[in-house]
Amino acid sequence: MAESGTDVAGHRPGAPRRGPSRLGGRAALWVAFGAVHLGLALLNLYAPGWPLGDVTAVYRVWAETAQLGFLRMGIDTPWVYPILAFAPMTAALAFGSAWYGVTWLGMVTVLDAIAFSVLLGRGAFSRRRRAAAWWWLAFLAFLGPIALGRIDAVTVPFAIVGLLWAAGRPRVAAVLLTVATWIKVWPAALVAAMLVAHRRRFEVFTVAATLSIGIIGVSLIAGSGANAFGFVAEQAERGLQIEAPLAVAWMWWIVAGTDAATIVYDRDILTFQIEGPGADVAASLTTPLMVLGIAAVLAAGARSARRGAHLGALLPPLAVAFTTVLMLANKVGSPQFVTWLAAPVVLGLVLGGSRFLTPAAVAAAIAVLTHVIYPYWYAWLLIANPGFVLLLTVKVVLLFVLLGWSVRAVWQAGSERRPRTAS
Repeated sequence: MAESGTDVAGHRPGAPRRGPSRLGGRAALWVAFGAVHLGLALLNLYAPGWPLGDVTAVYRVWAETAQLGFLRMGIDTPWVYPILAFAPMTAALAFGSAWYGVTWLGMVTVLDAIAFSVLLGRGAFSRRRRAAAWWWLAFLAFLGPIALGRIDAVTVPFAIVGLLWAAGRPRVAAVLLTVATWIKVWPAALVAAMLVAHRRRFEVFTVAATLSIGIIGVSLIAGSGANAFGFVAEQAERGLQIEAPLAVAWMWWIVAGTDAATIVYDRDILTFQIEGPGADVAASLTTPLMVLGIAAVLAAGARSARRGAHLGALLPPLAVAFTTVLMLANKVGSPQFVTWLAAPVVLGLVLGGSRFLTPAAVAAAIAVLTHVIYPYWYAWLLIANPGFVLLLTVKVVLLFVLLGWSVRAVWQAGSERRPRTAS
């Protein structure tokens, strides 16, 4: 992220450029970028477990029904996603239905390439940016095909660029993060982090609010009515999905051999959920738990901001904290949610360097566990295999570790005055 007086690559005008690094140059990084994305694309297309299933069997159907004039999701009927999610789903039809999956993977790769280019910056770049770039590529590889094969993958490049530009271009950052929010809600956590940490928060709020009103207005003109907010109600009506953190207790209960709790498939939401005593109550508690978690993080962040914490010290851990709360206090917990961690961790590595190694390592471990669970051997989780329920449990524990680290870092940002450093 470019601090005041620095360029996009994180260098101050006239400052000496740094020499070669053992982390490799730009060419090596771009070769690795191509190799990782090609490998993930091939896994999406040919690996067992149908990793691209949501894209080719769900997104494509939604796009085709709208193209044929039958039904526009989010306009003619309530939808589980915000209205702009329909844009990439429709764009993937550009080369015809038969090429939908390949087009989707190409589109996500292009978006990732744009974000990767911004991360590397112009001219020579610092060791921190090299390290962040290598970490992101490793994170994608660790996470596996789900890193490209869901709508969440479209929002991650927007989020990375938005955070990297948050200091020097807060209005542009607000546009990018707001657009991402209207594709999939989670980047709202990053907007919240900017509103707390940034001194130009009023500009961020004004841009985000104005753009949101414009998006809602266009959808209303298109005939959406209340369906423009249908994703709120659709999410509220969901049950407790088996990957949700709160579902771990019921999963272990099933492992223990109970007949009272079972795993069922919801054909309306197209997810596997817990059915049993207390599961509906737990699902209903996720929203108030999320509100309490966000309020606690907000209070810690506001304290540090009032005490003069620098943006570079406060924004990265605050973004991690808000994002982790959304993941932990969530009734869904789908594997693609792990992609959300990439943006705040990349920002933290760029600005914090070695201080951000702990969350980077924890996030990478979460990605590996997620890849083991989904998609190849997901059926083992569906029958509550003890080994896979243990993997899920460890993943949840690591998310709590990540939350604890980030909240502590947010608090410390307001306790210590750190000098601004170029990335």
